[in-house]
Amino acid sequence: MEEKLIQAYLYDFYGELLNVRQRNIYEDFYFNDLSLGEIAAEKGISRQGVHDSVKRSVRALESYEEKLHLVEKFLCIRDKVGKIQDLAGSCDGNNLETMKAEIRKISNEILEEL
Repeated sequence: MEEKLIQAYLYDFYGELLNVRQRNIYEDFYFNDLSLGEIAAEKGISRQGVHDSVKRSVRALESYEEKLHLVEKFLCIRDKVGKIQDLAGSCDGNNLETMKAEIRKISNEILEEL
């Protein structure tokens, strides 16, 4: 998965656990596409300070994911819901019982993950 997308998911799930300053710098770097120099000038700190803050934030978010696995569970559930939607969309009446059984199986897997 693309690095920016991974960081977006991590931030969506765990961003509130960062302090306000870390969140602002992280958002400017990843979401507002500002350079280290632009952020440094705006915040009145060095480029190295911005770099260090971004790296600390990334490590913190990744650490939360290693412990809680919320992003991993979300992506797995999203894939399973997609499978259910595909099954429902391909329903033609002939294989209704097979599809119902498969939908039950997938939904049970989702419930077990929650």
